[in-house]
Amino acid sequence: MKKKIMLPVDDSVQSKQAVDYAVRLSSLVRGLHYVLFHVQPGISGFLADEAKTDFKARQQLEKVMEKNAQDALGLLRQIKERMVRDGIQEDRIEVITQAKNMGIAKDIMDWAQQHIYDAVVVGRRGLSGLQKSIMGSLTAKLAAQPMVCPLWVIDGSPTSDKILLAVDGSESSLKAVDHLSFMFEGNNTVKITLFHVTLKLSDYCEINFEDRASELEEIVTQGARRCVDRFFAHAQDKFKKAGLEESQLEIQVSKRAMGGGKAIIDEANKGGYGTVVVGRRGTGQAFFIGSVSKYVLDKSSDLALWLVS
Repeated sequence: MKKKIMLPVDDSVQSKQAVDYAVRLSSLVRGLHYVLFHVQPGISGFLADEAKTDFKARQQLEKVMEKNAQDALGLLRQIKERMVRDGIQEDRIEVITQAKNMGIAKDIMDWAQQHIYDAVVVGRRGLSGLQKSIMGSLTAKLAAQPMVCPLWVIDGSPTSDKILLAVDGSESSLKAVDHLSFMFEGNNTVKITLFHVTLKLSDYCEINFEDRASELEEIVTQGARRCVDRFFAHAQDKFKKAGLEESQLEIQVSKRAMGGGKAIIDEANKGGYGTVVVGRRGTGQAFFIGSVSKYVLDKSSDLALWLVS
């Protein structure tokens, strides 16, 4: 089945890293198609106002707009040619450019909402990992807004094909399973680890119940365990229907002595994963966007983070 992802691009290192990740993914995702989307620089408000009444200003405005459009098409052509050299079929790459309207992040979100792609893919940091470019600030804005499709945030140059799916039994986790099973449908090589961090009573409620704390903690733990066990069974069935073998899936449960986000990052680094998948929201106050997915987004390095709404 055809899958189509949107790549907002510019001439930054972050943009190149996002494109490189998406190209590498073509070996794992069948029928992957790409939309390269570039928002042109904004036009001076003064020049735009002058152009309404002044013929010379209008001529100058038209020249600026034409140059921006040609520069954008040139950039998109270069990126497309590089992707073709890296093995992507030319007819699987679509290029789109438009003048900036409401702002880069808003323009990207509006386009993505209208066309409903399978994912929007953006880069985050450059090689230094210290300074955020336009693409870095853009990522923060996109991550903070609800989107109809998953947002993939690429940090650095992840190369591992191993995937860590952080789950908590929530609706967002179910959507993450659906997204993964759809993207990797029919793949017989990808390795996916379903990773669950055991919640505590304090993740659900901050009230101090004193003497009843241990009793309530046990109730919460048992209830969460039953929920997650059912979730694992559902997820395995979903992946099986998508054509993945049982040997491609692994289940890990962490009884954390740390925050959920830190447990996910530590596991991703320790296990040599290249991609981490989380739902934006989950059960209790600790999961996700909020605290957990935000922590993973802030702390990930040389990782691709898939945020699934």
